[in-house]
Amino acid sequence: MSSSLWPYITPGIPDHLFERLPGIPLSKREIRLLLISYLRLKPDSVLWDIGAGTGTVTVEAGLLSPRGKVIAVERDEDVVSLIRRNCDRFNVENVEIIEGSAPDCLKNIAYDPDCVCVEGGRPIKAILQAVWQRLQPQGRIVATATNFENLYAISEGLAELQVRNIEVVQSAVNRLETRGNHQVFAAVDPIFVLSGEKLD
Repeated sequence: MSSSLWPYITPGIPDHLFERLPGIPLSKREIRLLLISYLRLKPDSVLWDIGAGTGTVTVEAGLLSPRGKVIAVERDEDVVSLIRRNCDRFNVENVEIIEGSAPDCLKNIAYDPDCVCVEGGRPIKAILQAVWQRLQPQGRIVATATNFENLYAISEGLAELQVRNIEVVQSAVNRLETRGNHQVFAAVDPIFVLSGEKLD
């Protein structure tokens, strides 16, 4: 699977190539690279992307797992349409979009995942529990938090599920930007990335 917009096999599509809507979250390129690294995708992976937002992780994963399946979960109709348009922009055809609120809509997904990316949603512990019940052995779970409250809730949820090999990192990314006649480094909002695996 290839795209004229991004004909490369490496991840890291520039943010400006995605269609966006005001107020809809977009996982910045550097954060996306972290998420994809921790997901450890295979060519035939089945990924659930919960809280898919603009669809950046969905698109990247679809390109990286051409024989796999990506399930993007979003509750907002306009955002679902945005994800579909971004998939079309990059010629990604192995994506199924589920419109609904997690965790309730997860039981309707036909494919059990071997990796899951949780980029939003409440109640987060209930989402993690629902995901864990469907996650295949040796499967990976990756979740993001933008504040300490979510970080603690996800950490507790992963511990209660006895997730193995848990890792937690915080991003610290600065981008060079031109402001007037000067170039300055501007910080990308830091994100906590939590990951772990199901051993059996």
